[in-house]
Amino acid sequence: MINHGILNPQLLALLARVRHTNALVIADRGFPFWPEIETVDLAVVDDLPTVLQLIKALRANHNFTQAYMAKEFQKNNFKTMQEKFARALKRIPTKYEAHVDFKKRVPHAIGLIRTGDTTQYANTILISG
Repeated sequence: MINHGILNPQLLALLARVRHTNALVIADRGFPFWPEIETVDLAVVDDLPTVLQLIKALRANHNFTQAYMAKEFQKNNFKTMQEKFARALKRIPTKYEAHVDFKKRVPHAIGLIRTGDTTQYANTILISG
């Protein structure tokens, strides 16, 4: 029995398939559904879990070399929230692009993990190293 780290079996199965250069989408609660890619829905209630909590859990066992977020995240969130994401993504180069361009990357991802996050444009794409 697994008794530490990520415990969700569906999430573990998805993570086991993430290989070098593969993309993984971490989405907020309102992000659209893409039927062509596997989705693990972890949302319980508002802000449980958050994108930040999931990034922290994933970084404990995975190496990510690139991150993508929407420019709208910077425009629609206070500096304190932006700093929290910068700390969570420390040492991972992060590119900000228009939300419409960000969403074009989603169909090429290995999977999407939906959280309960209510932070505007908190969606993050992580590229495996």
